[in-house]
Amino acid sequence: MLGAAAAALLAAGAWAQTAPGSAFPPLAGLEGGPLPDTAGKVVVVDFWASWCVPCRSSFPAYSRLQAEFAARGLVVIGVSIDDTAAAAAGFVARLKPSFATARDGQHKLVSTVQVPTMPTSYIIDRGGTVRFVHAGFHGADTERDLRREITALLDEKGGAQ
Repeated sequence: MLGAAAAALLAAGAWAQTAPGSAFPPLAGLEGGPLPDTAGKVVVVDFWASWCVPCRSSFPAYSRLQAEFAARGLVVIGVSIDDTAAAAAGFVARLKPSFATARDGQHKLVSTVQVPTMPTSYIIDRGGTVRFVHAGFHGADTERDLRREITALLDEKGGAQ
């Protein structure tokens, strides 16, 4: 019995948490409308849930960032981990984000990425490499950090350096 349990733990640990320097996995299998093209763009993928209080504060910040930087090549995508489509849709209807949203109803992407908490955002450079991770949302401090990181990545030429 102990051998099987140890093997199961080792297998579960075989997938490392997505961290800076890692390639971000494809945004495949998500529910919702078509996602914007991310090829050659700086991308923010924000994992959220309707029951997450800090997620309510983060949505207006991500909408501001999308509005400010979209013309320079930023794409913000919010990925709900809600179990029901109705919960995610209600949250989006209340907050009316200016960025794309989708739902990871089967929890495949959130499991692959190993998202540590809600919300967590991944800032991905033009080459598809995760450059920054923000676990949680801490108001103006997080928004300031995101703005600085996004600006730096948009100013880079040719992806990760």
